[in-house]
Amino acid sequence: MTQIDSRDDRVRFDVDYDSRIATITLDNPKQRNSYDAAMREALGRCLDMVAEDDDLTVVLLRGAEGVFSTGADMNNAYGWYGERADGTKREEESAKKRPSQRRRLTVDRKSFGFYHNLMGFPKITVGEIGGYALGGGFEMALMMDISVIARDTRIGMPATRFLGPALGSLHMFFHRLGPVLARRMLLTGDIIEAAEIEHLGIFTETCAPEAVSARAEYWAQKAAKMPADGVVIAKEAFRLVEQSQAYQGEEVCSYLFHAYGTNLQFAPGEFNFVKTRAQVGTKEAFRLRDEHFHVPEPEVP
Repeated sequence: MTQIDSRDDRVRFDVDYDSRIATITLDNPKQRNSYDAAMREALGRCLDMVAEDDDLTVVLLRGAEGVFSTGADMNNAYGWYGERADGTKREEESAKKRPSQRRRLTVDRKSFGFYHNLMGFPKITVGEIGGYALGGGFEMALMMDISVIARDTRIGMPATRFLGPALGSLHMFFHRLGPVLARRMLLTGDIIEAAEIEHLGIFTETCAPEAVSARAEYWAQKAAKMPADGVVIAKEAFRLVEQSQAYQGEEVCSYLFHAYGTNLQFAPGEFNFVKTRAQVGTKEAFRLRDEHFHVPEPEVP
């Protein structure tokens, strides 16, 4: 196993040429392996290296300390939009303000380019998914060719509760989850355990938490034995089929819907997470969000 510098300590990149497997580990456990723009760019660089290396057939994506990823770091939601073209940061006050639509479109086009490339990645992707797979973490989990998930993994798109239901890779959600479950997840922001949807076969294998690592490694090794040329040809064929059946216009539609759909005006009585967080801090804002959206289950007679 050889470790390669990802240029970001929060992304570990290891390759094993004997097995033809690369392993990318999201290593930001204090933030439940959430990522900011720089960390996601490091992940993208690692994926690019795998794509361009003819001696690698499989990439195993995992999170450190048993947690896959809680997606984009929401400690500073508008901070994603605060960088200039030369990489320097905008004035602090400017970065905290609601971004313009031109800034949203510019940044979201780049963001969804990452997810689009991951969905059409030319090598076999295997996901080792445990703990939490929320937001962008949930999207990446669904985009894997082969996914192994712990039954107690909490999955969902909770950010729809304050960014709006037109969030994320909509084509992919409807195709991978099906229209009924996709609507439920996006229109409620529910977080559920993977065991609840095991019967739907959305993930390749759903297993006990203690078995996830070994099972993901098993699938990675199994896939790595496939002929490398055949894998690349098959992945392009899969991409063509999915584009013609379900993903036509996916890349453009996704970032357009996201840019416009997350620029919300909140009516009285609706929960404004960004405003609340600025007033009371992130931890309390999440607590108030969950309190606001909690609806008790009806008692069954």
